[in-house]
Amino acid sequence: MGGRAARVVRTSVTLLGAVLGLSLLLPVSPAAAHNSFTGSDPRDGARLAEAPERVELRFLAKLPADKTKITITGPDDASAVAGEPTFSGSRVRVPFKPGPAGRYVVAYELPSADGHPIKGEVEFTLTTGAPAEPSPSPATPTGSPSATEPAAAPSPTASAVESEPAPAEPVPAADNQSDAGSPWLWVIGGLVLLAALGTGLLFRRRATRR
Repeated sequence: MGGRAARVVRTSVTLLGAVLGLSLLLPVSPAAAHNSFTGSDPRDGARLAEAPERVELRFLAKLPADKTKITITGPDDASAVAGEPTFSGSRVRVPFKPGPAGRYVVAYELPSADGHPIKGEVEFTLTTGAPAEPSPSPATPTGSPSATEPAAAPSPTASAVESEPAPAEPVPAADNQSDAGSPWLWVIGGLVLLAALGTGLLFRRRATRR
C-alpha cells in the first residue's frame, strides 16, 4: 500500500513538472500580447489653470515609434502639438502648444503584437488660455508720407507771389452804360439838327413868298 501511494505521488509530481515545462515553451497567448493604455499626464478629465509643457501617455508594453500616432486638438480644432514626440519604452511625450481656454483632446493609435490596433482619447481642460500674439504693424518708409495722410502742398514763395500779375480793376457800371449810350446821343443830336434846318428852311420860304 505504501509503495503504491509513493508511485502515485511521484507520477503526479512528474505530470505537474511536464505541464509547467510545456507552459513555458508555448507561445504567449493573444491576451498577453495585447498592449493597453495605463495612464497619462495630465490625467484624463483634469482641469488645469496653467498649461503643461508636454503631454505624456503610458502603456503596458513598449511602443513602436514608427507606428504610433499621437494628435492633440484644441477647442478651435487646431493642432496643439509643438514638436516631435519622444519615446521611452512604454511611454511617449509630446510637446504641448497651448491655445485658447477650453477642452483639449489627446488621441492615440498604435499597433499591437496580435495585429489589433489600439485607439483611445484623453481629455483635459485649460481654464486659462494663452495670450494672443500681437499682429505685426506695417512699417512706414522713413521720409515719405504715409498712405492715409496726403502730402502737404508746397507754400508759394515770395518770388512767385511777386511775379503773379495783379487782378484787373472792374470797370464801373456807369461808365459802361455811358459808353453803350453814346451812339444814341449822336443819332438824337443829328435828328434835332435836321429838324432845326427844316424849320429854318420852312420860315425862309414863307418869307420869300411874302
